[in-house]
Order: sequence, then structure tokens, then C-alpha cells
Amino acid sequence: MKNFTYGRASSVEEVIEQANRDRNAMYIAGGTNLVDRMKAFLDEPSQLLDISRLEMQSIERTQDGGLRIDALVTNTDLANNANVRRDYPLLSRAILAGASQQIRNMATVGGNLMQRTRCAYYYDTAFACNKRQPGTGCPAINGINRIHAILGASDRCVAVNPSDMSVALAALDATVEVQGEQGQRDIPFVDFHRLPGDTPERDTNLEPGELITAVVLPPMAFAQSGVYLKLRDRASYAFALVSVAAAVELSGDQISTARIALGGVAHKPWRASEAEAFLQGQTPNQSTFEQAADIALQEAQPLAYNAFKVDLSRRAIRRALAVSSRGGGIA
Repeated sequence: MKNFTYGRASSVEEVIEQANRDRNAMYIAGGTNLVDRMKAFLDEPSQLLDISRLEMQSIERTQDGGLRIDALVTNTDLANNANVRRDYPLLSRAILAGASQQIRNMATVGGNLMQRTRCAYYYDTAFACNKRQPGTGCPAINGINRIHAILGASDRCVAVNPSDMSVALAALDATVEVQGEQGQRDIPFVDFHRLPGDTPERDTNLEPGELITAVVLPPMAFAQSGVYLKLRDRASYAFALVSVAAAVELSGDQISTARIALGGVAHKPWRASEAEAFLQGQTPNQSTFEQAADIALQEAQPLAYNAFKVDLSRRAIRRALAVSSRGGGIA
């Protein structure tokens, strides 16, 4: 591990100023992913700026009835918050489906959004990787790619985003508040993460030195019917092969609104907007949900070893929508 300096931030403004003076510095809070990457020589910061003691650890109601979640709230505290469990249960379930209790106790909301892929080729420095060193190639494209992307990939990268929380936040129309040298700005969650395109080394649309300060959830009454379904190789402490965050609102015997986001299938949480639009005005039945799943996956381009993800995703979408349309609960 490369030598680095360590500093503890006393204010948001101070730490952003430090980060902008040294573009090789990195923020650290829980460190549950960053420290792993440093041990693997994937990140070699000149200094770590410890933000863990900043006053960003609250969960509060917004004036319009939504929820503002500070960036340093731990995953455990967020999952167990009474307002989250009641009004946004799919977010609570998504968090509890990820990692171990010990990691959730340390991991923060902001850090969760900044996780990087668990692609084995990215973590093994014996292999080339465009995410580590742009222009060197992506061995996963023609390699062992069972866990890799079926949507939104490019010829530069087929890695997937590993976050469960982010899939739920994408379905819930969240907004990310960030602060940087130019002040504060809000990023719609669907625009926070990036597809790989020609720049797979960039996971998010954060500018250099910007710091996540909060995530805001809008009021969404039908989110109480939300479902998070995670399919994986083993029942605990495993990343999703496919996951679905879904919520359906009914008006009489028709669907008035729907939200669908997929995890484990793309470089970012994948919002199935066309499928959502199709569901409006439809009758909630098996045929409708099958058509929605087909629309959500119409652009899927599986690789040599992950074609099973297409059918797995299709079945997961149908199941999540069906459970949500019946009022939600465990899928």
C-alpha cells in the first residue's frame, strides 16, 4: 500500500477545500469498500480525508412529506428507521439484503453510492482493465462473464454496479445532494451513476472534489407497496445476480403508476422507464407483467456466460410486480 497522510475534517467546507487542493486525496467514512480497494492497490490516494465525524447523520422529514437522509447515516440506522420501514419499505429490505450486519453498521449512505464494481478482472491487477487503466482493454468481454452486464454495456466495459441500496433509490426517484467548490447542486438519482460508454473509469457524474451530503426521497404514498427481490448464488453476504425494486399503485382495477429498477445487470442501477410507461392504465395480471418484463429487457445483450440473467430478470420483474400489486411485502 502506498504511503498516505490522514486528516480529520472539521467542516464540509474545509474538507472540500482540502480535496480541491489535492486532487489525489480521497474522502473516507466507513471505509468498507475503499479500504479493500487500497489493499488491492486499486486506489492509491495521497491523503485520506476523514469525514466520519461531520454533522451529517440525521434522517428528517422534508416540508413536502418526503425524507432527507444525511450522507453519514449508517446502513443499519437507515434500514431500521421507523419512517423508512413504514413509508419506503423496499429501501429497508434492499439494505438488509446486502452485506453483513457488521459491514452495515459501518457503511454509510454516501459510501454505498460510491461503491465500485466487484468484477474479478478489476480487482486482479494481473489483468488489464479499462476501469483501472483506460485503453488497456476489458478481459471480461471474452472471459468468465457470468456476473456481468446484460444492459447498457459497451466495448470498453461490461462490469455491473454492486449496490442494493442504489437500486431501491433509483426506483424511489431519489435525489442526491452534493457540495463542491462551486456550491451545492442536486443530481436526480437516475443521473448520478454512469453507463460505461468510452469512459468506464468514471462511475458517477460527481465533479472532482464534490462530496455527497444527503439523499432526498420525495413523498410517494404507493412506495409502501414496494418490493425488493434479490436473486443470488447463496442466501447471505452475496452480491445480486439480478435484483428488482418495484412499486405499483392501483386506481380501481388499473395501474396508475409503476416503478421498476434492476440491479446486477448494468454498470448503474437500471431504471426500466419504458416498462413503467407501458404499465400505466393496464390491468394488473400475469399477462401485463410478462409484457412489462419483455419491454424492460428488450435491449438486453447477454455475453457468453450470462444469458441466464435475461430469463432470470424477466421472472424476477413479473414476481416483484405481482407482489407489489397485491399490497407489497416479502417477494
